[in-house]
This record gives sequence, C-alpha cells and structure tokens, in this order.
Amino acid sequence: MDDLTIKKCVPCNAGELRAMTEEAASEFMSKVPGWKLENEGGTLKLNRSWKVKSFTKGLDFFQAVAEVAEAEGHHPDLHLVGWNNVKIDIWTHAVGGLTENDFILAAKINMLDLQHLLRRKATVV
Repeated sequence: MDDLTIKKCVPCNAGELRAMTEEAASEFMSKVPGWKLENEGGTLKLNRSWKVKSFTKGLDFFQAVAEVAEAEGHHPDLHLVGWNNVKIDIWTHAVGGLTENDFILAAKINMLDLQHLLRRKATVV
C-alpha cells in the first residue's frame, strides 16, 4: 500500500473492480486517519463527520470536497445535518462496497485545508 494521495481512482466500470473484504478494508484504515469503517447491512463504507462554523461553511466544505471528487471521478455521499454537522460516506456504489478508490478519495479529502471552516474546537464525531 503506497501513499494513497499520489494514486488516481480507476473508473468504476472497470471490469476487474471488486468490493474488498472487511479484513482487507481494515488493513487500509491506518492510511485514512479520522475515518471509520462501517458495515451497513452488509455494505462496507467509510464515514467521517465534522462540525463546521455555520451552514454556509458546511456548503463551502462540500464545495472543496466536490472539487477533489470531480478530479477523481469518484463521488461520495455528502450530508449536511442541522446547521453545522457535515458527514461524508464513501463507498463504491457500482460494486456495493469498498474499493481502493474509496481510500484514495478519503486520503485526498484528509489533505484538504479545511480548518478555517471548522468550529474552533474541531471534533471528529
């Protein structure tokens, strides 16, 4: 497992793309600090939550994430709950689980400078 931030997501329609096992996904978790591995009804997903300063800062947060997602051609589920809680779920819908693409995207999101959008005491929920 190389540095995920220098990798590029592969197209989801690639015939060889398969969902990874929970054991394989667990091995990648150290590469994406702050993210949690979730098994939702048999579908493995990555998720992470942040508290932002305001509703509009949440939209700015998602815009920054959207730019990375578009560049990778891999799109997470974005949730703005209440006025300042943002949550991202990442999984490869095309295979019904996690692939290396999901970890690449999570690693690249971790590299974003988002501190100016977060509440002073940033909490990872």
